[in-house]
Amino acid sequence: MAKTYVGSRLRQLRAERGMSQVSLAKKLEISASYLNQIEHDVRPLTVPVLLRISEVFGVDTSFFSSQDDTRLIAELQEVVMDQELAIEADAQEIADMVSAHPSLARAMVNMHRRYRNTTAQLAAATEDRFSDGSGSGAISRPHEEVRDFFYQRQNYIHELDTAAEELTNRMRFHGGDLKREIARRLSTVHGVQIIERIDLGEGVLHRFDAEAGRLEIAPHLSGGQRVFKLAAELAYLECGELIDKLVEEGNFASEDTRILAKLGLANYFAAATVLPYSHFHEIAEDFRYDIERLSAHFTQSYETICHRLSTLQRPKLRGVPFSFVRVDRAGNMSKRQSATGFHFSSSGGTCPLWNVYETFAYPGRIMTQIAQMPDGRRYLWIARTVERRATRYGEPSKTFAIGLGCELRHAGRVVYADGLDLNDPQVTPIGAGCRVCARANCPQRAFPPLGKSLDISEHRSSISPYVLR
Repeated sequence: MAKTYVGSRLRQLRAERGMSQVSLAKKLEISASYLNQIEHDVRPLTVPVLLRISEVFGVDTSFFSSQDDTRLIAELQEVVMDQELAIEADAQEIADMVSAHPSLARAMVNMHRRYRNTTAQLAAATEDRFSDGSGSGAISRPHEEVRDFFYQRQNYIHELDTAAEELTNRMRFHGGDLKREIARRLSTVHGVQIIERIDLGEGVLHRFDAEAGRLEIAPHLSGGQRVFKLAAELAYLECGELIDKLVEEGNFASEDTRILAKLGLANYFAAATVLPYSHFHEIAEDFRYDIERLSAHFTQSYETICHRLSTLQRPKLRGVPFSFVRVDRAGNMSKRQSATGFHFSSSGGTCPLWNVYETFAYPGRIMTQIAQMPDGRRYLWIARTVERRATRYGEPSKTFAIGLGCELRHAGRVVYADGLDLNDPQVTPIGAGCRVCARANCPQRAFPPLGKSLDISEHRSSISPYVLR
């Protein structure tokens, strides 16, 4: 193993757990002076000590790998490219900053995100004052805040995931069907009456009246959808305090965002109940992450399976680390979660060369792509459209593209890599979005990159309308 210096990260872990150097050294079976030297980058980390650290803290050994800095480096690069901040730093300086001071780099990214949200709110308030004089137009971005909350946790919430799995194991002890057991628990333990109603109002799939203890649900839902809705409402009743605690830790800006975060956590609990971690992980590995086969086995939708696959990051039982994205025909990204270093730009837009968009031309067909980011990292992407059909005549259906991607080093574990040359692959160069992509001469570039000077000449034409100096 090459010499690895991890002082700042080890100090970060120890501080988070409230441990002294002496107590940690004792658990690692090394001297306090040796630990002090590791924390101050005087001594490199050895393999035996690395393995003991991963045991003590319950983190994967890749926590100390520079390869897993990819996403944070990309996020900090986006901060540096913000023209309003006028920060000058090259790529190597950014990488060195992340490697030496990851906590400080993360703090800078979070501060920049809050700055942008505040600026947007002030702009909206100013516009509203000029339009009608009310001054009440300040807005927040609850969906983006909640997405960032899961994104920063690599889409895995350990306490909630294990609580859901333990509950599932207790319910399945009775030997009944999980859907019936969830309904029975809602009824017998929590006094909830489940009622099917043909019409709950336009677009409403289910509705729970907590005071009356009445859960109304649309009968046209599939079996998988129905059990998911029941499990989501069970989340509030079984793990309400834990959900409140997690929302409090999120430090969200508005009440709307807190409510949306609770909904996101309840849905996470529902997926972890319907697809309990250990069992789902075992079958996913056995099926080599064949999404359609998993969908048939668990009687859950393609999208639900993809979403659950992107959460398999439990210490000591990790699955393939996937990124998950859902986009519509117009390129709007309504869901994005990542357990990998793949960076979704917060400056808007994604790359038109990405195979996720190509799927709309081939509905229902799974498409694969080996994509290379500007930093050289390569990913295997699997993409397919899904359709939510109308429930009545005259109602529009909805079509989305679902993308699931992993780093190429994990692709051998995935059935979709069969037949692909992973040693010398044919790659498609993509980026996180035109505004933060520095690729020159891209024929699909829609906007110039942030913070870059353009080389403009009235007597020259080129394949790209934005030529960089």
